[in-house]
Amino acid sequence: MSVMKRKRNVLNVKQKLEILQKLDDGESDSTDAEDILNEGNTISHSAALQSVETLLDYMGKRGFAYGDIIAVRKICIDIRQEMNKQQKQKRIADFLKQ
Repeated sequence: MSVMKRKRNVLNVKQKLEILQKLDDGESDSTDAEDILNEGNTISHSAALQSVETLLDYMGKRGFAYGDIIAVRKICIDIRQEMNKQQKQKRIADFLKQ
């Protein structure tokens, strides 16, 4: 039997100080802390979309509940919307560079 080990996010001192300073300044925005935690764990939108679509196929073949399948479809839609948003931002940035 194979054992899967989970990669732990270990913050360096600078990252810890940044989070603490933001908390001291009253910035309780957890997304900043999450961004720092996830810097090394990025995955492309296309890879995420492919994984979720594979899950959706599996769920369809295994007869999962309709509500669960709808929830996974919503995730696919959210990923596609995020991809489109980033593509639009890139086009705008490219246009402004010209």
